[in-house]
Amino acid sequence: MKVCVIGTGYVGLVTGVCLAHTGHQVICVDNNEAKVTLMQSGKSPIYEPGLSEIMQVAMQNGCLQFTSDLGAGVEHGDVLFIAVGTPPLPTGESDTQYVEAVARGIGQHLKTGYKVIVNKSTVPIGSGDWVRRIVLDAISEQQEMSTVSMAAQFDVVSNPEFLREGSAVYDTFNPDRMVLGGSSQKALDQMQALYAPIIHRVFAENPDLPPVPVVTTDLSSAETIKYAANAFLATKISFINEIANICDRVGADVTQVAQGIGLDSRIGSKFLQAGIGWGGSCFPKDVAALVHTADDYGYSAELLKAAVSANSRQRVLAIEKLQQVLGILKGKTIGLLGLTFKPDTDDMRDTPALDLITQLSRLGAKVKAYDPMYAEGSHGFHKAPEQVILTATPDELAENCDAVVLVTDWQQFRELDYTGLAARMNTAIIIDGRNYLNPDEMVAAGFYYVGIGRPSAGSPITATRSLRQQAAA
Repeated sequence: MKVCVIGTGYVGLVTGVCLAHTGHQVICVDNNEAKVTLMQSGKSPIYEPGLSEIMQVAMQNGCLQFTSDLGAGVEHGDVLFIAVGTPPLPTGESDTQYVEAVARGIGQHLKTGYKVIVNKSTVPIGSGDWVRRIVLDAISEQQEMSTVSMAAQFDVVSNPEFLREGSAVYDTFNPDRMVLGGSSQKALDQMQALYAPIIHRVFAENPDLPPVPVVTTDLSSAETIKYAANAFLATKISFINEIANICDRVGADVTQVAQGIGLDSRIGSKFLQAGIGWGGSCFPKDVAALVHTADDYGYSAELLKAAVSANSRQRVLAIEKLQQVLGILKGKTIGLLGLTFKPDTDDMRDTPALDLITQLSRLGAKVKAYDPMYAEGSHGFHKAPEQVILTATPDELAENCDAVVLVTDWQQFRELDYTGLAARMNTAIIIDGRNYLNPDEMVAAGFYYVGIGRPSAGSPITATRSLRQQAAA
């Protein structure tokens, strides 16, 4: 099938590359010429495990092309994906100007034949009908300006994505479900045909599983499913963080509590890892958009507002814990292990690290950071704040630090030489912002260990006299 994907951010590029990998003829369109040139050379503009490899294979097989020519993409595709960004506005609502521009552009280039226009971007509820109207208006304008009669036909489908950054390629081929919203059976049938290799798990890790469940709904329900899913997961994280804060005060261990409640089949164990809060490009934006939509229609979503409020407090909890063990932070040097909002991505959008950098700098602390994606000489998705000093290695990070905060649970952070890191620090204190490390191992390495909602381990008195000072004595 011929496919056009408009927008090559995380969602658009992964969608286009993976559909090309399944054998469809895909053209990806982006208005950033430099980005298009980079992709035409076989290089991905984003870091996503496995993406570059299948992208290059699809290009070699002639299934994948990149262009900045929207008209060529629209003419090529039987299915047209809108996959541009919908960033949050200060009010909390989504900025849909890019979706509007693409919808208008599609309408201006529709000629004859039938197209399925797919909202892959996370868009406000009701956007399916809105996109239809924009396309129709653009077609009418073109017809008024042309002497040639056009017989363009199209339907709009909502097909929300549920991809996790760092696992997006895997999630594309191994989805929990497929959601298709629309009022045209013809369009829904065409989408099922497009996704048939994925639905029948041809490229899945376990091809023997039953077919992927396909949920077909109306447009508004499909759009709501996306927001509701992310809002629920964000609320679940805020819930376990609230429990962690109670555990801190009563002496319980939230990791044991999470295990105990996660074994309840009604609750489940996923998204019950307490820490310093959620961030990224999806949860904050989608929860805010759903709250804003509720307000627009006369309902105050108090539970969701509470989840956002709890998360805002949680993101600077590490500051409170640093103050408890170090006292005044002015003049201290604090190291951050990780900058990205989660591992296996170079995305720093709305990461808790940004809050920590801002607050630590305000309090007069010197802030250093090490992240595999933002080490010196590497290029992450975003530029790191000027207030933070990037280091090339964990050893450089630890040098003369008064404490280290683990922000991102990268796998390699479990395998560091923590004894060596402790020896380089002024005071061997670690705040485990993801409850990711083994407290006993940290104590054995010479650290005073402070987690989130779990008992501290080691001696703060010992930690204030670093291994280097002990050796000198």
